[in-house]
Amino acid sequence: MTGGLEGYDAVAEANAQKSVLAIHWSRICERLKAEVGEVEYRTWLRQITVGPVDEDEITLYLPTRFLRDWVRGQYGDRLGTLWNAEVPAIRRVELQVARPGSASAPLPADGAAAAASAVSEDTPPQPAAAPAPAPEEPRHAEVRSDLAAPLDPRFTFDTFVVGKPNEFAYACARRVAERPSSPGFNPLFLYGGVGLGKTHLMHAIGAELLREGKVSVAYMSAEKFMYRFIAAIRSQSTMEFKEQLRSVDVLMIDDLQFLIGKDNTQEEFFHTFNALVDAGRQIVVSADKSPSDLSGLEDRLRTRLGCGMVADIHATTFELRISILEAKASASGVVVPAKVLEFLAHKITSNVRELEGALNRLIAHANLFGRPVTLEATQDVLHDILKAHDRRVTIEEIQRKVAEHWNIRLTDMSSARRARAVARPRQVAMYLAKQLTSRSLPEIGRKFGNRDHTTVMHAVTRVTELMEQDPAFAEDVELLRRMLES
Repeated sequence: MTGGLEGYDAVAEANAQKSVLAIHWSRICERLKAEVGEVEYRTWLRQITVGPVDEDEITLYLPTRFLRDWVRGQYGDRLGTLWNAEVPAIRRVELQVARPGSASAPLPADGAAAAASAVSEDTPPQPAAAPAPAPEEPRHAEVRSDLAAPLDPRFTFDTFVVGKPNEFAYACARRVAERPSSPGFNPLFLYGGVGLGKTHLMHAIGAELLREGKVSVAYMSAEKFMYRFIAAIRSQSTMEFKEQLRSVDVLMIDDLQFLIGKDNTQEEFFHTFNALVDAGRQIVVSADKSPSDLSGLEDRLRTRLGCGMVADIHATTFELRISILEAKASASGVVVPAKVLEFLAHKITSNVRELEGALNRLIAHANLFGRPVTLEATQDVLHDILKAHDRRVTIEEIQRKVAEHWNIRLTDMSSARRARAVARPRQVAMYLAKQLTSRSLPEIGRKFGNRDHTTVMHAVTRVTELMEQDPAFAEDVELLRRMLES
């Protein structure tokens, strides 16, 4: 140490500082666990050890370069923020690979244990201990981490919500995970729009195979495949690159459409594809279109990709989006009302990734500010996502949505029935027609079975009163209004 350590017993001062750092690190670890979850913390962050502080910079160690690069990319900024909040004098965090025999005695990531056993200022100086052996790297990091991207531990079959649009792709992915290279399933080609679950299924296949421990797996995007190939050409190591890829048991390439127009990379992928399939190895590929629709790929490659199992993932249904949101909300531990989930499922229809991102933001807002999740809060927090499109709402659309919501017939909107189960939704539809359209009261009345304008006025007044008296009823009406404005 430099600066403030001059004039003190260096060993005693170092031990005292380690004791203080252990307490700070314990608190940071607890915050990280709460933010990322126990599984992700154990996978990526528990192996961090704390090194020395030099002026305004603290060094954190990881046992391998792979883990260091992953943590730096995913959590580097957050670690810096947490350390600065805990110790304002620390402004930067440096991540390094722990070197065997290093003179420093880093603190383990289990901050609580470190704090309990840290040396106090009154403890006689002791020789600096050698760092403990690095814990064994996670298995998915060991397996072909020299050439592939890491698998996300959150993406497993258990966390994949199955519905009508994705059940076939899910079944095919499970089959490949249970029996790689099965006849008819090699290659497995998954295709569908953005954010529908292709990458999730690929990671789930890899996680399941690695859990069984029977095969080696390499997962990478098509973009990374291209960059690794270019790097191999530049470093004149193309043979090593070929041997690495062709030595794996399962090769998974995500977003194959990225190779369109890259003729040399397509050529290399084609030969790698043939070598692996001929050797009885499994290939899993994803893209945004089916093989036949990927114009720009060589015909011979499109043909080979289509010779195995091709499984598409359709756009999500309302029911599937609700199931995804319910599963995500349940895992978060935050109470999210059903009406909020229903609103999000109606509002965000094309992209599951964006849907989950919206819910994550709501949950984070609730955790940070200790406020309940409500429809009003949802609109405030997600205003950029849920910004209402400028379009005209029609009375016919209002009638249809209200009828669906209360499960009555559309014809009841203009019928003479006065039963409360029909009359109340009809009044709500009139109220919304007055709020959301520029139609006059007589015009609205005509759309509801030629009713008088005074009937519409009464409906508006009655619904307003009920909304003030009954919060649940008010929430129903507000939900319908927001859905119609979306």
